Amino acid sequence: MRSHTCNPIIFPIGKYLLEFRVKPHYFPDRERKMTPKQIGTLIRATRKLQGLRQDELAAASGVGLRFLVELEGGKATAQLGKTLAVLAALGCAIDIRPPHGDRP
Repeated sequence: MRSHTCNPIIFPIGKYLLEFRVKPHYFPDRERKMTPKQIGTLIRATRKLQGLRQDELAAASGVGLRFLVELEGGKATAQLGKTLAVLAALGCAIDIRPPHGDRP
């Protein structure tokens, strides 16, 4: 059984590092799980670091303002394609890896 310590999740944003410390959960099949709320918080923090208003980021991403507001609020059912467009407009990248030992 793993120790339940608080491991940080660190996101490089330009010259800054954004660090999240979340309550740990034990998932036998994965090391880390991000929640929609954490993704929304990351997007909001990155937008603010870049000095963008919500309407500016929405326009640059090709999404509606309402979608962006809900995404930053942690909406669990946000469309993946639109979410990826917002992340791309911010210059963020997503790293998805298969479970340890598995190959795609």
